[in-house]
Amino acid sequence: MTKGPERTRAVVIGGSMAGLLAARALVDAAAEVTVIERDALPACPEHRRGVPQAHHAHALLARGQQALEELFPGITAALAARGAPTGDMLRDARLHFSGHRLRQAKSGLVLVSASRILLEDEVRRRVRALPGVTFTAPSDVVGLTTTAGGERVTGVRVLRRTDNSAAEVHAADLVIDAAGRASRLPAWLETLGLERPVEDRLPIDLYYTSRRYQLGPNALGGNVASLQAATPANPRAGVLARLERDEWLLTLAGILGDRPPTDPEGLLSFARSLSFPDIYDAIRAAEPLDDPVSFHFPASTRRRYERLARLPGGLLPLGDSLCSFNPIYGQGMTVAAEQTLVLQRYLHLRDSLPTRRIVRDFARVVDGAWEMARGADLAFPGVPGQRSWPQRFMTAYIARLHSAAAHDERLAVAFVRVSGMVDAVTALLRPQVVLRVAFRH
Repeated sequence: MTKGPERTRAVVIGGSMAGLLAARALVDAAAEVTVIERDALPACPEHRRGVPQAHHAHALLARGQQALEELFPGITAALAARGAPTGDMLRDARLHFSGHRLRQAKSGLVLVSASRILLEDEVRRRVRALPGVTFTAPSDVVGLTTTAGGERVTGVRVLRRTDNSAAEVHAADLVIDAAGRASRLPAWLETLGLERPVEDRLPIDLYYTSRRYQLGPNALGGNVASLQAATPANPRAGVLARLERDEWLLTLAGILGDRPPTDPEGLLSFARSLSFPDIYDAIRAAEPLDDPVSFHFPASTRRRYERLARLPGGLLPLGDSLCSFNPIYGQGMTVAAEQTLVLQRYLHLRDSLPTRRIVRDFARVVDGAWEMARGADLAFPGVPGQRSWPQRFMTAYIARLHSAAAHDERLAVAFVRVSGMVDAVTALLRPQVVLRVAFRH
């Protein structure tokens, strides 16, 4: 799609990561890109009400780092220049899965340990500098405008977050819904007399508690982070990561309603209950920089827009609006970045955008990440859901692979390439991988 008399105006609903990435793709094809966000967006790295999860650890998976470099060349170096520690995804991090610590070795995958607020600030700064991009004053999108019969979107109805404001229409040829978990698109479709998407839900009842600490650079023996994944035997997880300004962020997580405490002694006790002592040993005598903050994630939710019989032309849900993943696996930003690259490829078409085909391609991006996260969650007996024979086999096989990867660096690299969404999960079933897993046992 090229700039011209048709489709020159685009609206992005939501100014967080998915919305910012979408805006970056749209400037290649639209003369005007308007980003509509509920919050007042800060001019520097700051927390804001609409992103409560920013207080907690955020993983930029290896494929996410690669995708961001495609969209914003040089962004990794820019984040490093702003103080974000970088390194190798496997060599410079202690990764614990299925009760085993993966053997550390060079993977060739880039680790960027930046806070969510720094990462979003760097992306937002770059998007603001793009020609034709406008950010509105804090506003709510309250509905869509369409042609008769809802065949095509023509814009959005917007209400500014000021006293006595009246709804106004922002005309658009293309509307991207990047509002995230709070997306109201299903209700808007119903208002238009169209079908709501079916939702797949996987209750996980996840609780986070996070706190920042002042630690020395060698708190983990020079490693950038320690990640301890929950296991059925010990369904608690934790991560301790060095961020910009040499601050360290601790995030503790409990599934199925297990809430990490917010009082100092309770928090330390929870850290001590993890399967490995790395995190507790690092923080037990450390100086905290703030009070603990909690976050609740009830369920992973996937909205099946690709299965709808009708979807208005020029309307695309993206990121968490399509699928809200269990955040413990860090897939959300990477999936949004991959979907943005899909969108970017379609925007170079001269013909009208095939909305339904794009939504199906977005869903294909989700498929692999959803199955990986779903399989990992269903490994916990208390998580409701059907467990097929292939899923049970993969759960057992991955646990055996983790055990072998504690001693075999090739298996450890193979796993981090899959968990980092660089390779598909089928890469772990290649004969040379299966043989190494079998040989180690």
